[in-house]
Amino acid sequence: MFEPFPGNYVWNLATNLALACGGNYGEIDAANRPIMEASKAGADAGSAQMFDSWITVADQVTANAEGDEAAGYLLSAGTKYLRASGYYLAAERMQSRDYAPRWAAYDKGLALFHKGAKLRGLHIDKVEIPYEAGAYTAIFVHDGSGTPRPTLVSVNGLDSMKEQVCMAGHGQSNLERGMNTLFVDQPGTGEAIRKRGLAAIYDGERWGTPALEYLLTRSDVIPDRIGIFGLSFGGYHAPRIAANEPRYALCAVMGANHVWGRRQRERVANEGENPVPHYWDHVMWVFGIDAENGGRDAFLAYADQITLDGQVEKIRVPFLITHGENDRQIPTFNAQLSYDQAVNSPKRTLRVFTTKDFEVEHCGADNGTGMRDYIADWCAETFAEMG
Repeated sequence: MFEPFPGNYVWNLATNLALACGGNYGEIDAANRPIMEASKAGADAGSAQMFDSWITVADQVTANAEGDEAAGYLLSAGTKYLRASGYYLAAERMQSRDYAPRWAAYDKGLALFHKGAKLRGLHIDKVEIPYEAGAYTAIFVHDGSGTPRPTLVSVNGLDSMKEQVCMAGHGQSNLERGMNTLFVDQPGTGEAIRKRGLAAIYDGERWGTPALEYLLTRSDVIPDRIGIFGLSFGGYHAPRIAANEPRYALCAVMGANHVWGRRQRERVANEGENPVPHYWDHVMWVFGIDAENGGRDAFLAYADQITLDGQVEKIRVPFLITHGENDRQIPTFNAQLSYDQAVNSPKRTLRVFTTKDFEVEHCGADNGTGMRDYIADWCAETFAEMG
């Protein structure tokens, strides 16, 4: 993995994710250079300084885009707006929940994502998915033709957002292979937690079924060709949903997460790397837990039930597991566990990415193309095999 901040995995991960989401290395270098010294204090201590430096660059890229737009160079403007969106969202993702400036950055990131996509001529629909007494949001990426196509529901990780996963190329990679994508901000992620206060739950079929049922209302979706894809913590959610919602036609994961709850107790002992600064603050916010209702002990007790033991053997559709051999967050044995227990899947596939693939880190963060494109190839191939 590209590591501009020696010894600071979390900041290095953020840099690599921003690059994977279409960031420019020169702009990201300009954001990182002023905070090299701050990075030495650890992932948490300088996160506000990181925010300020990245926002400064995001603001300038936005200004550059506005200049292009005023001159009538709409494609160039759209490209820059999308890059700026990625920087705003990357900076926001790294903050604690009580860091007030993050919220304006998040709003700007969302607005510029849609502005950039529109100027680029991309077909991205804003969507509301009914959930309990309200709804959560999603974006539907398609080619605008109205042609019925196989479709994937894309499930976020613990700390990712639908716009970031889309900008990492999954929507385009799927479209090139004839598939639509519904990128969801499921409870606990993105707009669901930031705008609607919808906390994460262990039994994701409660929101995974409504996503499928929304797609069944669209004429540009083939009803029996709807699959589900999850990355990182989505590597727990997607298999759990496929195991309990049999109408999904296939399941694929980027980064297995078979015993996620157990991993949380290991993190208490500082085993493995964290994905974001202020980790315990973040994860308790995601699950709607704070000091008043039990704090970290209550979270760990809840997380004990977040396991795919007893679940993946219920999967009766094709199931793909990908994992990096040097994943520093989630050990590779999780992938083998999911594969070994998926005994009722008619097509179970395990692909561990190695140094030969130039992609060995968590969810391909060190490259961003290998797992993404392999998953798209496998899903397109598997949909085609269905007839």
